Amino acid sequence: MTDQVQCLHLLVKHTGSRNPSSWKTPTITRSKGEAIEQLKAFHAQLQPLSGNDLVKAFSELAAKNSDCSSAKRGGDLGMFGRGMMQKPFEEASFALGVNEMSGVVDTDSGVHIILRVQ
Repeated sequence: MTDQVQCLHLLVKHTGSRNPSSWKTPTITRSKGEAIEQLKAFHAQLQPLSGNDLVKAFSELAAKNSDCSSAKRGGDLGMFGRGMMQKPFEEASFALGVNEMSGVVDTDSGVHIILRVQ
């Protein structure tokens, strides 16, 4: 059992997010439904890719579009262990294989897609 993973993520916040603001926008006005649709469009863009192409494209998309401050690192959250992230995010991250991308993951922070890189 893996005790640490490294993931990139792309976060889209919505009005119901714990902190509905980001480095890009002082006040988030999109609905949760709109956030999920936006994330699904990003996911569809990335879906055909694999390996280094997927990591590069995911990182570029996260850098431009993620509402998380990790955007400046291409969405890279570094290595983390169990108990360090919100439960749904942790469960999704640890369930992924290396270079595998999640579907939409819903947390108190907003909705995410996650790419496990290690």
